[in-house]
Amino acid sequence: MAQKWSQIETNRRVRTTFAGETLVDSAKTILVRESGYQLDYYFPEADVRMDLLQDVGYTETTGYKGTAHFYNVKVGDQIIENAAWKFPETIANRPDVRGRIAFDFGKMDSWFEEDLEVFGHPRDPFHRVDVYPSSRQVKVVIDGETVADSTNAHFLYETNTKTRYYIPQDDVRMDLLTAVETHSYCPYKGEASYHSATVNGKTYDNAVWYYPEPLPEQPWIKDLLAFWDEKDKAIEIYVDGELVG
Repeated sequence: MAQKWSQIETNRRVRTTFAGETLVDSAKTILVRESGYQLDYYFPEADVRMDLLQDVGYTETTGYKGTAHFYNVKVGDQIIENAAWKFPETIANRPDVRGRIAFDFGKMDSWFEEDLEVFGHPRDPFHRVDVYPSSRQVKVVIDGETVADSTNAHFLYETNTKTRYYIPQDDVRMDLLTAVETHSYCPYKGEASYHSATVNGKTYDNAVWYYPEPLPEQPWIKDLLAFWDEKDKAIEIYVDGELVG
């Protein structure tokens, strides 16, 4: 189960940009794990371009944190509504982020920790991704058809995530896969590309993903294919003959 409400002080230099302007540049960041898996950076006001924020008087109150005061971000004639917020006061026993500014991660143009661009959401320093080569047999079956069969897979173990099995393309029925335009971002692995699988006349959209250029810390999974078995009950993964889920 994901930890709820934790606060981590980090001396990593964190920056974010919008419309060509750096909105914040700080080495005094607090990283807060919000409810569930959400993480947000909170910055001292002294490190924020407050001249690019507009206080429009909008607030939201929750029983978990208190009352947040929201700001629009305005750079030139470009405006993002309610893209930043702060808590003048916080409820007792909650992370003390009083007076600090947070930004909606997805509304900004780019984020950096030191000089590494970060995608998707902030990187959790307690989040691990471990990859191990394995000679165990991994077989993927879709609607009764064997689509992959390998003893050269890499097993990826990630915090709060089920084990993923990354399979070399030589061990996959590539004739059943079609590249699609879908992409997703993981701050720990990089940008993923996708394939759909067509088996027995049915297409399973975005059923397979891979990392053409994974981040430097995950070189093992480059171009290996992982199957999204949660997407449809017809997609089954077996390890040494045992169905895994």
